[in-house]
Amino acid sequence: MTEKSTSTLDSTWSGLVPVDDTALAVTDTGGPGVALVYLNGQFATQGYWRRVIAELGTGWRHITYDERARGRKSGRSADYSFEAAVRDVDAVLAARGVERTVVVGWSYGAFVAAHWASRNPDRTVGAVLIEGAQPYDWLDESMERQIRKLFTRMSWFMPLLRPTGLMPRMDAEQMANSNIELGKLARERELGPVMDSITVPTRYVVASGRSLGSGRSDEGLERIRASLDQVVERNPNIKISAKVASTHDTILRRDFRAVADAVREVSTSRSRT
Repeated sequence: MTEKSTSTLDSTWSGLVPVDDTALAVTDTGGPGVALVYLNGQFATQGYWRRVIAELGTGWRHITYDERARGRKSGRSADYSFEAAVRDVDAVLAARGVERTVVVGWSYGAFVAAHWASRNPDRTVGAVLIEGAQPYDWLDESMERQIRKLFTRMSWFMPLLRPTGLMPRMDAEQMANSNIELGKLARERELGPVMDSITVPTRYVVASGRSLGSGRSDEGLERIRASLDQVVERNPNIKISAKVASTHDTILRRDFRAVADAVREVSTSRSRT
């Protein structure tokens, strides 16, 4: 069963979609346009996409959701793994009756989008990867210790922010483990083959500045972003749509037009093939 509420003003649907041992808060604008499913940053919420959605307008079907324990309504789970995040895309699309979609992912969500697109080419119109899914070996033992230390330090104020939806209802260890797992998945030997296997139009939107609290220098972030040169060289389906002036953290707020342009680009590219 899907718990639901429907706006009386338009066709927008919102409700909870059950998956595994939890349920996800989902919003679906409905309509006949090309479906876009938006995949959030690691601990972000669906509200981050509002400027992109407004820029694209009503000609598209916009589907957003909060991942497990994120936002105010999505439930806790025993499984916060990356594979669970990929499964959740399937659950949301199945619940909303969507057969084919553009996957639009930012940061962590870009990794989810890349994996989902590589596994589901017949269901993917295209993929837009924003500041994520860049094959690079940035995780080592020192970085892993730094990540665990960071989330431990954050644990004292996490309970204060959880009621607002600004902090996931995960403990410090769970959040650190999620971040470390992502670092392992980002390694060239892990992510490289995923990117090489993508057969649908795919566009990157890349920032220029650093990530808040990333622990990586500007030079280190640029090395990560430079790894995309090899990705696009090996796979003709993948291109860099734009490199913008924003930072990793502000790109959806300041360069939403570049993201919207990339969405239009992959949708047009697919229609021509």
